[in-house]
Amino acid sequence: MTNDNNEKRGNNSVLRWIGRFILVAIILMITSYLTPGFSIRGMWSFLIAAVVISALDYLVEMFMGVDASPFGKGIKGFIIAAIIIYLAQFLVPNMGVTIMGAILAAIVIGILDAIFPVRAM
Repeated sequence: MTNDNNEKRGNNSVLRWIGRFILVAIILMITSYLTPGFSIRGMWSFLIAAVVISALDYLVEMFMGVDASPFGKGIKGFIIAAIIIYLAQFLVPNMGVTIMGAILAAIVIGILDAIFPVRAM
């Protein structure tokens, strides 16, 4: 009985992560469309960007104890979110970000985070 429950929780957790990355990729698509200086081309690049940005956010939160969401911890969280977005371009194919584009993308992602029920960063 316990193994069945653990298996169901494990499968449910994997489905939640996949759904989260797809939603983050959609948020990145919208951000790419709305933000000058921020572009990602190709579906796989959006998904890779979602994974990379989420991983960088997790690492920053784990090592520095700072919530890197654009509106999570005031100006500090906003600046870290912009830096994460800027650094992600070096790990994601077909992604280009200017410094101003990273700042604007952090704003757009913060607004979309407030609308959608998942944290993009």
